Formats: sequence, structure tokens, C-alpha cells
Amino acid sequence: MDHDSLDELDQRLLQALQLDGRAPFSRIARDLGVSERTVARRYQRMRPRGLRIVGQPVVSRLGLTRWLLRVHCTPDAAGTIADALARRPDTSWVTLASGGTELYCALNARTADERNALLLDRLPRTPHVLSVSAHCMMRIFIGATSTWHSTRFRPQDAPAAVGSGADSAPPLSLDATDRVLFTELARDGRATLPELAAATGRSPSSVQRHLDRLRGEGALVLAVDFDPRLLGFHMATRIWLNVTPRHLRTVGEALATHPQIAFAAAITGASNLVASGIFRGPADLYDYVDRRIGRLPGIQGIETAPTLREVKRLAPAVP
Repeated sequence: MDHDSLDELDQRLLQALQLDGRAPFSRIARDLGVSERTVARRYQRMRPRGLRIVGQPVVSRLGLTRWLLRVHCTPDAAGTIADALARRPDTSWVTLASGGTELYCALNARTADERNALLLDRLPRTPHVLSVSAHCMMRIFIGATSTWHSTRFRPQDAPAAVGSGADSAPPLSLDATDRVLFTELARDGRATLPELAAATGRSPSSVQRHLDRLRGEGALVLAVDFDPRLLGFHMATRIWLNVTPRHLRTVGEALATHPQIAFAAAITGASNLVASGIFRGPADLYDYVDRRIGRLPGIQGIETAPTLREVKRLAPAVP
């Protein structure tokens, strides 16, 4: 399918879903000025093309720490190692970049032992792994994952800094119903209350109370996943920035407002800010670096690494 076949109404539907992925079609139809049947038909038409609404946990609210791994491998082994990391339940996304010799991986760990089992034991002993660096995500300014969240159509009042207001809040305790809900919503963020009630063995009203608590406490967000290539964006790029400490928050918050950026976080390491951007092509990336990043204060260095393949994305992180 060519991106031109997505008309204005499709794009407005993506925007509405980004505001609230579980919004009733009746409300979306009223906001868009069309019939509920039209909205449902457009939504069902886009699903086979890759549209997903996915419930995602905010790891900081569940007592987890997210780490970003940079793994350098020999070219013949990078794909195999990426696939092995993707099969792990404690990784939420894995991408290949830099000529197929480097991969990036988000690891969610509750304890130092969980983290070290992979970083100090498994990966260093893996054949063809040349080096591993681990960067703790100290603050996420926007995005719970590395994927694209229809950023071109991000409404001004849509939530941006996922989990930023809850970074210092105590972890939210989960019961069995909460865990089942995370699992079901990771499959389909728009699963109906009767479907969720059947999966949890609870009443629809009880399920609704659990959902309201998880969303109200900032532990659950709904991500809109749609292939940006269908809208003409063909270059996903990881951007590593070295920012002076006094400007780190300013730059991170600025990136969160840029429509090209789907993910941005302050991290430990030589590059203290990392972002994921989506661009139409090399010229679009150049203009962004030149006109947007180049005008931000405190930028001391930048490294860009186009994504070659997304191996895993939008995976649940509930232990």
C-alpha cells in the first residue's frame, strides 16, 4: 500500500487515537464530524496495514529501571544476537543499526542481580560480541518505547513526557488482575471490557476500576503503533547527544515538543541524551540537525545512527 492512500480522515483518526487509544468510536466520530460506522470501518481497514493500539507499562511506576544497551558485534552475528535478545521477556525493544555491527536494546531490570546476569555474565561470554555498554535511563522526556507514535500528528495537548511526573513516586503494587490486564492490553489496547472481564475472571465494572487506577496512577499508557513508511517517513534514526549538564533538561524538554521525535531520555554515559527520530529521508534528517538541534543550547556533540531493522518493539515490561 502506498502512503498516498491514507487520506486526511485516516490521519485525523490516528491523531484521535493518540489522545486516547481506548476512546469509544462514538466519541471519536463526534469529534471528527463523521459517523461512528465510518470511524470503525477506517480503523478496521488500517489494522491489517499495521495499526496497533498497545497498552504499555511505565517501568518507573512498577519499580523497574530501564537500561539502554549498545552492543557491538561482528557483522555475521548481529542478527542472531538481536533475535536472542528479542526473545528475552525483560527486553522491550531491539534494533539493528550502524551497518549491521551495532544493536540497541532496552532492558528492564528490577534488581542489580537481574541487570548483571545479562550485562556481566551472558553478553560478555557470547561469541562475536565485541563490546557492550549500558546506559541507565535517568529520565524519559517522551515515549515509552523506541517506536513511532504518529509523531507527525501529535496534538499539542497530548501527553508527552511519559512517566516524567511519576519518576520519584513509589512503585505501584500490582495484583493478579492488573498483571492479566497488562498482558491482554499488550495484545490489543482496545480490548473490550467484556473481553478483559473474561480474561481476568472479574466483572466489567471491576475491570474498569482497575484500568482507571492504572491509568490514573501513571502506570499504564496506550501507544499508537503504525508503520511510518505508510506516511512517507523512511528513515528512523537514533540520535546521541552530549549536552552540558545545565542544559540537559532544557534540551530534553525541547526534543519532546519536536514532531520528528518519538522518544527522548536522559541517560548515563558520555552521551547523556538519546532520542529516536523519524524522517522522510537523509535531507529531512540533515535539516532537522541543522535547524532544530543546532539551535538548542549546550549541544557539545552529536552522533546519528540510522536504524536498519526493528527486531522487537512494543513489548510488555511487567515482570
